Amino acid sequence: MANVNATVPFPSNLLPNEGSPEWMSKADNAWQLIAATLVGLQSVPGLIILYGGAVKKKWAVNSAFMSLYAFACVFFCWVVWGYRMSFGDQLLPFWGKPAMSLEQAYLFKPAFLGLFPNATMVYFQCVFAAITLILIAGALLGRMNFYAWMLFVPLWLTFSYTFTAYSIWSPAGFLSTMGIIDYSGGYVIHLSSGVAGFTAAFWVGPRLNKDRERFPPNNILLMLAGAGMLWMGWTGFNGGDPYSVGLDASLAVLNTHACTATSLLTWVILDVIFFRKPSVIGAVQGMITGLVCITPAAGVVQGWAALIMGVLSGSIPWVTMMVIHKRSKLLQKVDDTMAVFHTHAIAGTLGGLLTGLFANPKLNKIFYGNYLKYVGLFYGLHDKRPMVGFRQMGVQILGILFVIVVNVISTSLICLFIRLFVPLRMSEEDMEIGDEAAHGEEAYAIWGQGDKLENSSSKYGSSLYDDVEAAAPKKKRCGTVEMI
Repeated sequence: MANVNATVPFPSNLLPNEGSPEWMSKADNAWQLIAATLVGLQSVPGLIILYGGAVKKKWAVNSAFMSLYAFACVFFCWVVWGYRMSFGDQLLPFWGKPAMSLEQAYLFKPAFLGLFPNATMVYFQCVFAAITLILIAGALLGRMNFYAWMLFVPLWLTFSYTFTAYSIWSPAGFLSTMGIIDYSGGYVIHLSSGVAGFTAAFWVGPRLNKDRERFPPNNILLMLAGAGMLWMGWTGFNGGDPYSVGLDASLAVLNTHACTATSLLTWVILDVIFFRKPSVIGAVQGMITGLVCITPAAGVVQGWAALIMGVLSGSIPWVTMMVIHKRSKLLQKVDDTMAVFHTHAIAGTLGGLLTGLFANPKLNKIFYGNYLKYVGLFYGLHDKRPMVGFRQMGVQILGILFVIVVNVISTSLICLFIRLFVPLRMSEEDMEIGDEAAHGEEAYAIWGQGDKLENSSSKYGSSLYDDVEAAAPKKKRCGTVEMI
């Protein structure tokens, strides 16, 4: 009889070789590359389409191009110096040493976490850094000088993003060693982008008064297409952060979509109750706040907690945006075009706090490998370990304060520095015109059967820059029939 305990050989397709060493998991590596690409698609083309459709027609090209430029610029900076400053050897408790991530000898070594190479981790973390800058752009649409944006992206990546990424995500970061829970970027990405976007909007200044008063989306269906890519791409955003294709990844993906759906429904219900109309734009805002809120908690909370987080993420940011914002002179003074402060700073803060309440010790053990250190307050009280739970809340709050302070200071200094060389804001004349003034191009340059628009006296060319609605003939109401 054959020895049943004999070693069973690997199938030929799983045998280690020079291109697939023993320490690497082909499955985990494949999923990590897919997850990174899903996150990349959230930006290119997801947010490009969302921004391009959500702004006035005259800003469609500029808004989309700010996103495209940021993605490319971040990628270059990331591989040349940014990744090692965020995840490399320690320079300070909150910052790594700058170094390139391009050498084969480095890229083929195991990543700091997971069973895949550094090359995969560099790519995965890069798309997270890129989307953070693109989210900041949302607060600045419709008036920022593009030359200033070209300088802002590499400076902010270097002197702000790397601080928070190293402190919270790097194993050697001071908040990481304290035990902060930020599963997939509620702090590093969303709170950072919300605070930085609001701060930069303060320094850049507001849009033209008429743009602030009336800023209709030029293409709501296109905006919804971008929003859909953002939502579905979050499967990789949160599902990729366990760095494996295990149970935690499945839970993170399910919690993400459950929370987001609940948040969207909550926002729409509030719109119906108080405004008597379900707003499509409001639904997108509720979708985003749900995605942001669940991000720091996705794989460490149970499903019922994800639903509660969805209700709160669909209601609390709704109140801050629809009620508190209208009564606050400070919030009204700062022109945050896409309401990034509410959808990312408020929702990210809410997610961080709720993570401190709902984080399940057993799920934390799966993710962090530590059963005792990461305990949500509710579980600490239930297990008669209240001080452990209160400590977790304290670390979560400390992380929020750290991210806010770092981003207010660094973003302000960066904007003041850029202002020494180029204006942060476009001229009044260029803001009247929009895309043609900034780029010499328009999003929609044809009319009717393809005839070029010829009724503008702008020095930048013969194009119509006002909204289509302004150019359309007025309707005269005759009885119950609208007549042109």
